Amino acid sequence: MNPMLVSRFRRILALLESAETLEDMNLPGLCLHQLKGNRRGTWAVKVSGNWHVTFRLKEGDIIDVDYEDYH
Repeated sequence: MNPMLVSRFRRILALLESAETLEDMNLPGLCLHQLKGNRRGTWAVKVSGNWHVTFRLKEGDIIDVDYEDYH
């Protein structure tokens, strides 16, 4: 990971940990969106360029958090 992105990545993880609803992640600059196709049910927020933090929801909990370039 680019060292310049570490603080943004940590901020996103902190937001995920404190989020009570999906809407809590819908902040300016994060570009919250649901993936399509075989990734349906997975959500993503933008870190930089093609790199995103992806996650799924299960019974109100955020699970399967990953850092990936899915494009």
